[in-house]
Amino acid sequence: MEREFRGLGRCACCFWLAVVFDVLGLLVLLVGVFVTVFFSDLLIYAGAIVIFLSLIWWVFWYSGNIEVAPSELEDDVGLLKKDRGALRGVRGVMRRLSSRVSGSLRRSQRGAGEPPGAPAAGPRGGAVAVAMTTVAPADNTPGTEGSAS
Repeated sequence: MEREFRGLGRCACCFWLAVVFDVLGLLVLLVGVFVTVFFSDLLIYAGAIVIFLSLIWWVFWYSGNIEVAPSELEDDVGLLKKDRGALRGVRGVMRRLSSRVSGSLRRSQRGAGEPPGAPAAGPRGGAVAVAMTTVAPADNTPGTEGSAS
């Protein structure tokens, strides 16, 4: 039997956080509007941002209190037992096939003299040497006049 919630519902903590954010944001906003301080713009923006952030808590509170009948949840959360006998056979066949293919690929990549637990060598086996050089800029770059001699 499900517990029945009254008043604020399941998420009372989210409700109270939303109320605190609203009150704090409104307080900061009103201080920015009516008190003469040199950073009043900051207070106005900060109050508006805090009120905006309170919307997150209101959404959490609202979403947490949505009532869904168990009959509607059967398909979504797996409460309904389905006959999976046919799927179990297909899943087993696919698992055996994939293990055979991966095993044959591993065996084909191994060298002749390596033990079975050794890591497979790369396709060409060995380090690759890369030659690097610095190229000096040419004298005939656009915008410069070279000598024509």
